[in-house]
Amino acid sequence: MQSLRVSELGDPRDVLELVESPTPEPGPDQVLVRVSACPVNFPDALMCRGQYQVKPEMPFTPGVELCGEIVEVGSGVTGLGTGERVIGAGAVPAGGFAEYALMDAARTFPAPAALSDAEAASLFIGYQTGWFGLHRRAALREGETLLVHAASGGVGSAAIQLGKAAGATVIGVVGGPEKAEVARELGADVVVDRHTEDFVSVVKERTGGRGADVIYDPVGGETYERSTKCVAFEGRILIVGFAGGTIPTPGLNHALIKNYSIVGLHWGLYNERDPAAVRRAHDELCRMADTGGVSPLVSERVALSELPGATQRVADGHTVGRVVYVNA
Repeated sequence: MQSLRVSELGDPRDVLELVESPTPEPGPDQVLVRVSACPVNFPDALMCRGQYQVKPEMPFTPGVELCGEIVEVGSGVTGLGTGERVIGAGAVPAGGFAEYALMDAARTFPAPAALSDAEAASLFIGYQTGWFGLHRRAALREGETLLVHAASGGVGSAAIQLGKAAGATVIGVVGGPEKAEVARELGADVVVDRHTEDFVSVVKERTGGRGADVIYDPVGGETYERSTKCVAFEGRILIVGFAGGTIPTPGLNHALIKNYSIVGLHWGLYNERDPAAVRRAHDELCRMADTGGVSPLVSERVALSELPGATQRVADGHTVGRVVYVNA
């Protein structure tokens, strides 16, 4: 089979090498799937650079989520069978940047029939992150104001849709007019282009000075620091990631003075500590997909050979929505 392999660390465009490799064999509690579609996630780029918390032994194939058809099941697998269309986590080092990939059975779920392969592949990590972040960690309530940073990206676009479905007023922050248009199409009530506007001023103006009840922050750095200036009394700043490259050092005295919460989210831990909740969230997201409540934004479909450049564009922040490898 063909796969993209990382044998040395560096930028994705430099280290993702297209090779012929043996088809992997499923181990206990694993399934082998023919990959139908695999989105590029920011962690895929970080793995290439050796900057992700998971550091697989080289050589490895990235691709942390995918949609595919089961072709073989390993020992101990129950409830899954060959021919089933599934989504879930790629079992790196045999991830989804390939024609065939391994998946851990515990992180493999039925694909929603209403979505295409590319859309279904994009429903897992970003939407599960949004679901757990907004509902379980930040307890977003109907009528509240949700501020979403990087609102046109894969994680941010999911947060907009989930926030609107929850009955929140959504303010999306983006970088540039093209991304602003995407955020509007996704349903954001207010869109702020950070290149030309100050999101702090806009949030205060739109909320009558009260501020945002929940702030969804996958960026970190200065974005976090400025978010503290427009969070509401008893608001929640949700720490999702640090795509901006800088981990902020929060002033806890400021959180005390303004009575807001700084809430962390490492969604991957729920797969280990509360897998039943992950499955419940999957079922609810599939229901929402079937009724049109959510629909992953797929902006580009690329071939396997085009993935190194596509992964680099995601790493550099030059994409909107999801860029997805489709195995024709």
